[in-house]
Amino acid sequence: MPQLKNRQYLEFEKPLKELYEQIEQLAITQDKSDTDMSSAIGLLEEKITETKKGITQNLTPWQRVQMSRHPDRPYTLKYIEKMCSAFTELHGDRNVKDDKAMVGGFAQLNGETVMIIGQQKGTNTKTRQLRNFGMANPEGYRKALRLMKLAEKFNKPVITLIDTPGAYPGLEAEERGQGEAIARNIFEMISLKVPVICVIIGEGASGGALGIGVGDRVVMMENTWYSVISPESCSSILWRSWDKKETAAEQLKLTGKDMLAFGLVDEVIPEPIGGAHWDYDEAAEILRNYLIKTLQALKQIPAQERVDNRIKKFGNMGFWEE
Repeated sequence: MPQLKNRQYLEFEKPLKELYEQIEQLAITQDKSDTDMSSAIGLLEEKITETKKGITQNLTPWQRVQMSRHPDRPYTLKYIEKMCSAFTELHGDRNVKDDKAMVGGFAQLNGETVMIIGQQKGTNTKTRQLRNFGMANPEGYRKALRLMKLAEKFNKPVITLIDTPGAYPGLEAEERGQGEAIARNIFEMISLKVPVICVIIGEGASGGALGIGVGDRVVMMENTWYSVISPESCSSILWRSWDKKETAAEQLKLTGKDMLAFGLVDEVIPEPIGGAHWDYDEAAEILRNYLIKTLQALKQIPAQERVDNRIKKFGNMGFWEE
């Protein structure tokens, strides 16, 4: 987790920055003058907690999008590190190459072996380029499918962690069959005989998210979004400008609350006060507890019944008039 001096703040988080700076100054004064400042620091810490609650209770859809992209937010590998033990990463799609934007492998979750797969963004300029900003190429989705099939072979549950601005839209990705790779994953995930849980931990954009987003349970962390298109791209198409991105975010109905109301996700998982980027351990523990409980429930259902329920669930999505 970033140290206080390295922490980054969104515009609407600026009041928190000021409070933390006050605590830092009091701590320096306490060290220099040997004066007990614990009471004043305690009051400021209480105010920080209340401020965090106030900020997250009144977020607009666009602010939720910003939260999902927070540079200090935990990514897939951080959740794996905090939730699991004995993670063994597996590489390559056995066809083209190893896509660094998609990571996955076997891990121990509460003493049970699971296959955990997810998109990984970078934490600095070098790793962002290495991970292609979390935008997978076709070989990334083919690697994910290979790992899911491997899990099915050994009867191990599959957990996917979704965090991507979309599948990579480059010419070379399209030449290698980006659309086909995503469609194949959707087709195959519907019929996997093992329990599948999909969790949106950050951005859930378009086919990039759907490529690992079909499961018995599809859930969202509290400060995430899930939509066919990003607010900026939607604004660019409809208004020929990114200036309307806040309006687009509002109209897209992309927050967890909206998705739950539409029946497109099964649950919204709460985050630590202020957001997952404030406490990696607590965020991971909340998600870990949900996964353990849900896997136990899913394992009680016969495999074919799970598949039938999955087909029925996704088949019933949406509403229309004729």
